[in-house]
Amino acid sequence: MENIYYLCKNREFTMRNIVHYIFKKHKTNSLTFACIRSDRGMALAMILVLSAIALIVMAGLVYMLTSGTQISGLQRRYATAYEAGVGGRDIMYQVVAERGDPNIPSLTNFLIPATNVGGINCLTNKLLSYTADWNAACSNTLTIDPLTVTTFDVRYDLGNYRVYAKIVDTVLGNSAPDFGLAKGSVATTDTGEIKVPTKPFLYSIEINSENIVNADERAKISVLYAY
Repeated sequence: MENIYYLCKNREFTMRNIVHYIFKKHKTNSLTFACIRSDRGMALAMILVLSAIALIVMAGLVYMLTSGTQISGLQRRYATAYEAGVGGRDIMYQVVAERGDPNIPSLTNFLIPATNVGGINCLTNKLLSYTADWNAACSNTLTIDPLTVTTFDVRYDLGNYRVYAKIVDTVLGNSAPDFGLAKGSVATTDTGEIKVPTKPFLYSIEINSENIVNADERAKISVLYAY
């Protein structure tokens, strides 16, 4: 066996050498023997395995760093769109109070398509009627499609963002009397008068704000406004 090992180690393990050794040493026709092969390739195999593991680890680190940067960018863009939506919410409050255009000089691209939906003033319907009493032409769904004017009530631009707002539900109250009857006109206040508890109007408003150039930068806000 020592000679076979020598033949294997020195890469002289040709079939002729091995057969010659067996027949010379053991005088038999049996070819049962074991050849110990060289282990010179084990170091290379280990290096390849360790290199593959290191490559996988580095790829994982690069993926995590890239994903973190992308998520941070998405959060920053959403925060900007959200701030635009909050500003749009405050403008919508003024639209409700004025029953229409609040006449804000700095407001650009202002549009109220709800004042004429097939000849129906849906804005007035939504401000002064219960949802069940709205005209069939007035939309009360939560969906806002910027390309379809009948799906939103008001539109305006705030900087690089375009805001769409829509009243989707109304609950009437008694907190908004006609100003012609208030402030000392017909309605008066007396110490012996029994006052009716105030019950505000409740408006459910959907607001969608998105970047004018990149519509993927957008935010949606749902508001319950007590007026």
